[in-house]
Amino acid sequence: MTSFDNREKSFEKKFAHDAELKFKAESRRNKMLAEWAGAKLGLSADAMEAYIKEVRRADLEEKGDDDVYRKVKGDLDAKGIAVSEDELRGMMNTFLAKAVQDIESSSST
Repeated sequence: MTSFDNREKSFEKKFAHDAELKFKAESRRNKMLAEWAGAKLGLSADAMEAYIKEVRRADLEEKGDDDVYRKVKGDLDAKGIAVSEDELRGMMNTFLAKAVQDIESSSST
């Protein structure tokens, strides 16, 4: 095997690893976002678990975060709970940063 082949395999492994970390971080972010929105919606524990699954499922509809944003924003709007786009997107960013931090700290131990 040449050093080029070794480098190629290394890049492939890094790409797969990064994709897995991105998926885990977004999944954790979606859970935290669903818990935050669910609290605003006044969901019970059982309803909260179902809502977390709904938000995670919404993330599979299209590439990017807009599908999750539309799901949560629509649910809040439907209940008359005023949350601005800036606030909701800010929470999404905050929760993603927290998820990445949690993953990094758990993998370093």
